[in-house]
Amino acid sequence: MSQTWPEISYVERSWPPVGSTVDPMWSQRRRRANKGTYLQAQVPDIASLPVLLSSGLTADVQAATEDVIRFDAQYVSNAPFSAVLLRSESSASSQIEQLTANARRISLARLGDTSRLNATLIAKNTLALEAALQLSHRLDLEAMLIMHETLLDDSNPLHAGRLREEIVWIGGDSPVTAHFVPPTQEDVAASLEDLVVFMQRNDVPALAQAAIAHAQFETIHPFTDGNGRTGRALVSALLKAKGVTKNFTVPISSGLLTDTAEYFNALTHYRAGHIAPIIDIFVRATAATMGNAQKLQHDIDQLHNRILGTAQRVTKGFRAVAQLCITEPAFTAGMVEDLGVPISTVYKILARLVEHDILRVEHKIQGQLVWSVIGLTDILDDFARRAGRRA
Repeated sequence: MSQTWPEISYVERSWPPVGSTVDPMWSQRRRRANKGTYLQAQVPDIASLPVLLSSGLTADVQAATEDVIRFDAQYVSNAPFSAVLLRSESSASSQIEQLTANARRISLARLGDTSRLNATLIAKNTLALEAALQLSHRLDLEAMLIMHETLLDDSNPLHAGRLREEIVWIGGDSPVTAHFVPPTQEDVAASLEDLVVFMQRNDVPALAQAAIAHAQFETIHPFTDGNGRTGRALVSALLKAKGVTKNFTVPISSGLLTDTAEYFNALTHYRAGHIAPIIDIFVRATAATMGNAQKLQHDIDQLHNRILGTAQRVTKGFRAVAQLCITEPAFTAGMVEDLGVPISTVYKILARLVEHDILRVEHKIQGQLVWSVIGLTDILDDFARRAGRRA
């Protein structure tokens, strides 16, 4: 049996606070239902707690970690696959938060198209994940704030990169009807500093450490919005910091998508003092996503071969475009030119690929012509469908 983790405690408080007002549009029944007492969490420190796992769970963690390390080693310097996996993880993490859009829309949003709100938010999540990986060498409070600011600087600039200064709750119309009320805002900074110390430890298996750190982060709920996406980006950063991944991002969120109810239940169990469920679900999510990622790599290789097969002569410029087509689901002519391909050659190559149904001409974004890669957006959507969402 794994150890019993310290259970969070609660303080009883009253709602609404003295002097506050209730939404005047609420019915009397709704007002009565959301008035009274509630329990607000007090999160225990975990920085120096021993992490004792059952022999079976320890073996499972080790096996999943070794699978990731072996898989990662196959793709040294394989930037295209790494970039595609990162986008897949970003999309899956957003989907857990009920944010969905197809790969084509997300790729256009990444270039500046703001016509689809969900796609724009998911594209920002990709940037937040990239920031998390770049900051993996310094997993501290400032790094968390930078991740969060990158995620929300457009959609919620008032709160982006700032710890919350107000009460928040999960579910319900008020703390009274909520499923869970995280700790008071005054406790957030200290709890995060304690979490930072825990993440910097080297005596805990990395995958188990990532699962616990994620659950603790979500329990603290340090921001008014974007906690789930930031917390899952933190997982990717921690796995990289511990050397489990060097060349790609483990799309754990796509594994969590297979049963989101179980994922949220595991967080509830964590708050009740049990770490095994959240670690177990991370192990199974990692194992499930490895097979999906291998299929993704195969599909990308097939697309690359198909693109190369459209050329009578594979020039250096054409090879650069083909590589971009398996990295970026949508791009501009300028992005190709930045690879060292003369602009006159760029348009000739792109026109040929449009004729072969490799590329689709999109509407202009911020005055620039844009092409999307039909095969790559399809591959990314197929990856998401295979991950599935049973709950």
